[in-house]
Amino acid sequence: MPFVRISVESSTPAATRKLIADSVYEAMRETIGIPEGDRFIVVTAHEAADMFIDPSFMGAARSHQFVLTQIFLSRGRTVEQKQALYARIVERLHEAAGIPADDVMIVLTENNFEDWSFGKGQAQYVLNPPAWARKAEEGN
Repeated sequence: MPFVRISVESSTPAATRKLIADSVYEAMRETIGIPEGDRFIVVTAHEAADMFIDPSFMGAARSHQFVLTQIFLSRGRTVEQKQALYARIVERLHEAAGIPADDVMIVLTENNFEDWSFGKGQAQYVLNPPAWARKAEEGN
């Protein structure tokens, strides 16, 4: 159920934007149990003059290939799952689009089930939590 916002420079070709979206989606499926079809991703291209990204913060060497990925998702993933997600996104972006690890920034924004409506004016996960959440609840 994640919702993903990805920001890139407008010089990023449309085909590369799709590769980026595909890579993030597949990495989420591989590491945090996102089901097939649960794909809600918006890629936004910005003029270089509109992106104020420090080129060296935290020891990175960022370039025009910078990809900012914000993933909104429900609480419940472990630190290990999150670390695996970060690593897999970077691997997939490099494999698919040649984006260097230093050019990938990922921000997770967690929320609760009542914060999601997939349509019809309902919070579907309040009445029917996803399988991974039910398993975690049963384990307690």
